[in-house]
Amino acid sequence: MEIITILDKKFEVFIDENEISNLISTVADEINNSNIENPLFIGIMNGSFLFCADLMRKITLKNSEISFVKLSSYIGTKTSGIVNELIGINNISGRNVIVLEDIVDTGITLEKIITLLKKEDVNDIKIATLLFKPDSYKKDFKIDYIGKSIGDDFIVGYGLDYNELGRNLKHIYKLKN
Repeated sequence: MEIITILDKKFEVFIDENEISNLISTVADEINNSNIENPLFIGIMNGSFLFCADLMRKITLKNSEISFVKLSSYIGTKTSGIVNELIGINNISGRNVIVLEDIVDTGITLEKIITLLKKEDVNDIKIATLLFKPDSYKKDFKIDYIGKSIGDDFIVGYGLDYNELGRNLKHIYKLKN
């Protein structure tokens, strides 16, 4: 099994690039089969950029658009518990929104984005995530499309980072004990 080192931590392969592709295809199929009209996909940066790009190439819904917001709550391997809005959204009133997350763990970031979207008077909000940590999830928002549920391991790669490093890795790695 491949072991990599990022800064002071060692990581091992957890989800390889083929499984990632299959998970994205499954999420895309579910979204395409939902027949949502004129969806506006909103990617949560920075972590979701690869998931957004790969997912959008598989979306067949007509009049699909994508935009991005940048939110952050992590410092190192822990969440700070505070979400900072870094790049905002505008002119989305009445839209059917699908939020794209790389990972949903505690739900703090999700709560912030849903609060922001409700202030914009959107028509409908759906949530799609590549990865979901049900044991860490503290909120009540429905996650509509889930690629894979995972344990509470710290992971990196495929957009996910450790102190901003590792986003470029083609596999998802978990912290080695």
